[in-house]
Amino acid sequence: MSIKGKLNRLKSHIVKEEEVKTKPVSSSVVLEKIPFLDKWKEFGAEPFYFDDTYCMVRKVEYPLDYQHGLYSFSKLNDVIEMWDSSSLKHPLSAKGHQLEDLFFFDTETTGLGGGTGNTIFLLGHARVHEDRVVLTQHFLPNPGSEVALYQSFLSSVDYTTLVTYNGKSFDWPQVKTRHTLIRDALPNLPDFGHFDLYHAARRLWKNKLDSVRLSNVEKEILDIKRDGDVPGYLAPILYFDFVENQVPDGIFGVMRHNEIDILSLLTLYIHLSGVVMLNEKNKHTSDKYEVARWLEALGEIAKAQKLYEQVVDVDSDKEMKAKLALAFLSKKEKKLEEAMKLFFEVSERGDDQDAVVACVELAKYYEHHRKDYELALDFTKNGYLKWQMSKNSGNKTKNMKIECEFEKRIARISRKLQNS
Repeated sequence: MSIKGKLNRLKSHIVKEEEVKTKPVSSSVVLEKIPFLDKWKEFGAEPFYFDDTYCMVRKVEYPLDYQHGLYSFSKLNDVIEMWDSSSLKHPLSAKGHQLEDLFFFDTETTGLGGGTGNTIFLLGHARVHEDRVVLTQHFLPNPGSEVALYQSFLSSVDYTTLVTYNGKSFDWPQVKTRHTLIRDALPNLPDFGHFDLYHAARRLWKNKLDSVRLSNVEKEILDIKRDGDVPGYLAPILYFDFVENQVPDGIFGVMRHNEIDILSLLTLYIHLSGVVMLNEKNKHTSDKYEVARWLEALGEIAKAQKLYEQVVDVDSDKEMKAKLALAFLSKKEKKLEEAMKLFFEVSERGDDQDAVVACVELAKYYEHHRKDYELALDFTKNGYLKWQMSKNSGNKTKNMKIECEFEKRIARISRKLQNS
């Protein structure tokens, strides 16, 4: 049968995942012969037997000088040293951790939804040792072999902190769900910390990239090229095809895809750590503004202010946005004259959205602090005009609220001007 025919025949499995029945593999299957075992061994995988079932476990080693995209894995040692010497309080900080504590983790599942109808069929993880990276994959050969799968996984892991890509929302909740169903036969899941690199990537690049999917971040940011890769959306189809005929060739492609995903987590963690900690040496100046915003949100005000000032000096595209942020920081510090000078510059040179914000701040200042109602009215009307020219016509509720606020401000200041 052609691959197209197989794909069409197996589509129903993805739609109706809850119909996949848990059917234990009989001991005779395990004891007699694992289908295509020679192929599995040639691929680097060995069976792990437990409770009359089995799963396949594959290990791959990489030297520390192996380069994946922009960096070699040896750079991770530098990253740990930098975090240890940094006073920055940040969600990505590995301060106090050893490099081998980090557990780079990714899964492949039968679908993108949550709940018990979605089965994890591949658990992959990598740890960095003194002289190498060891990547291990645990594969589920049959939906009834989950006890063996998780037994092999939990008996081989010893970690302090997970490093994932959207793992907080997807991968680890799925592990917990599946573990709950068979928890009486397994050890407890260990406690852990969690670095979710998806949230970091989204903070930095959601306005820069069309998508912050890992494959797109690899291509646009990390210079990682995938040749002959199996697309992730085909993984469930190839898995159900394997369950039916036990031929592992298609699954090998899925496992290689998962392998690249995990290696990319190492590269991405190196890159993100460098962007956050070495911004003054970072060639990607467009990231400085987003890092500054992130640091400000974390309460690292002095570091954020320093970065905003660097943006003003080196990034003409983000100069006005950085000045607007500096204006608000000056306002919080009660440096009103300094803040208003920056707000005025943004009102004149910033894009319409930023200029509207600056005009409103100037109007507030002249109305409430200087009692100069004429100037306050001028800035309000100027901001109102800029908003009308640039507003998003699709958001009627928000537009009505903003328009009402402008009209109230204009009416109030006009009354004060008449009475002054």
